[in-house]
Amino acid sequence: MRRARTLGEQRRGNRGSRGSRGGRCGQGGRGGQGGRLAAAAALVVAGLAATAAPAVADDAGALSTLAGHWAPFDRCPVDDPAMLAADGVEKAALCLASSAESGTMVIGDKTVPVAGTNLQMGLLGDGVNYTSVSPEGSGIEADPVTVPGGLLNLMCPSDIPVLTALCEKAADSRLNRVVATVEPAGTPRDFSLVAGLGVGQPIVTLPVKIRLDNPLLGSSCHLGSENDPILLRPRNVSQPTLTLTRYAPDGTTQAGGPMSNIELSGADQLDDSFTVPKAHGCGFLGALDWAVNAQLGLPSPSGANSLVRTAAVTTTGGFYTPSAFAPDQGRLLSEYWHAATR
Repeated sequence: MRRARTLGEQRRGNRGSRGSRGGRCGQGGRGGQGGRLAAAAALVVAGLAATAAPAVADDAGALSTLAGHWAPFDRCPVDDPAMLAADGVEKAALCLASSAESGTMVIGDKTVPVAGTNLQMGLLGDGVNYTSVSPEGSGIEADPVTVPGGLLNLMCPSDIPVLTALCEKAADSRLNRVVATVEPAGTPRDFSLVAGLGVGQPIVTLPVKIRLDNPLLGSSCHLGSENDPILLRPRNVSQPTLTLTRYAPDGTTQAGGPMSNIELSGADQLDDSFTVPKAHGCGFLGALDWAVNAQLGLPSPSGANSLVRTAAVTTTGGFYTPSAFAPDQGRLLSEYWHAATR
């Protein structure tokens, strides 16, 4: 049985199959207290974003690897009943993948780098209006981040007595390590292809939450929840470069082929409208929620926060003319996707 690849390995493999195109993302960040919010920011992304979510496996129990131009869509939910039911006329099914390997997050006056992220989902639409279909497990995945400086950098120093005691305990390096992970907190929605092609309009809404893992905070310490998520709405800062590729059902390049990918690349994506809710579940029975909120300034209101995904790459793939494959367009998309699995 093949092992499931890490997210970094998946992205490197996908870039290799697409040639030289792909997002090369820079990093940003200020010194000082920026590390304190690394846990809160390091993985929130417009794609932004997450996780230790389980990889979607094929029937053999290993993560799918797709050939040729199918490669970006290794988690596309082609077997979802709604996707299979698409007829290609009233609704067409297609796949979407969006990735950025780094960027920056600002919460209040603190700026930190963010890790690589990968968003995948299915889309059902008529060319103008779309609904999203999440893959099993998680539509958003990202590399977990070990917070620089750990708990000492996140919470210390502090004049709050409870936190002072934690800081003293965290001086033991075994208790200091903090890992931040973004997790899905709902189904992505409000996808707009027109916004993705242009500048300044929200492309998609991504509900996420951030988990902070540390022996003193526990493993259930979160910023945001399913009931009160962080809602990321990334938009293009500049006009992306559009590349259209036609290919055969097996993923090989073919002029005039029935399949096509539209890749949008080279533009940073920004969201400066989201709020960051209060922490919950920190410490035994949430006993440290108030301390985390006080130290990090949570909740943080809209306008005080921002996210930049550097040189994001967004690709949609499916039939070039979906109506030509009616009424079985969704079923054929699944058939060709599975045929490209290796």
